[in-house]
Amino acid sequence: MRFFVDQCVPESVAKTLEGAGYEVIRLREKTAPNSPDTLVAAVAEANNAILVTMDSDFKIIAARNGVGVNRFKKLSILRFEKCREARAAERLLKAMTLIEHEWTFSSARQDRRLFVVITTDTIKTNGHLDK
Repeated sequence: MRFFVDQCVPESVAKTLEGAGYEVIRLREKTAPNSPDTLVAAVAEANNAILVTMDSDFKIIAARNGVGVNRFKKLSILRFEKCREARAAERLLKAMTLIEHEWTFSSARQDRRLFVVITTDTIKTNGHLDK
């Protein structure tokens, strides 16, 4: 798995992913930190990376821009929601086996996207089954 870490995500999350052996691309390495969210999503997708964000606007972008329907057909998202920045790396560690399982499971599908939301108390996946 390759991860594209948004500027709003604490560095501890990027380091946790690297410590687990994954490739991490930081937003600041590919584009300006104040880039619009649609550009951030496009750059993550172009790099075949899972977008890691704490920005709730990505939930709106997914609905409005039709992630998987019209745009961003290959974009995977790992989003922290209602999770304090100080606890994000800790919550990620608890979610890693689920994320890894979902990624492995999705690799057998034609649509390989991953959608995971991590909160203070829950970890939720929003996958869909092949017909």
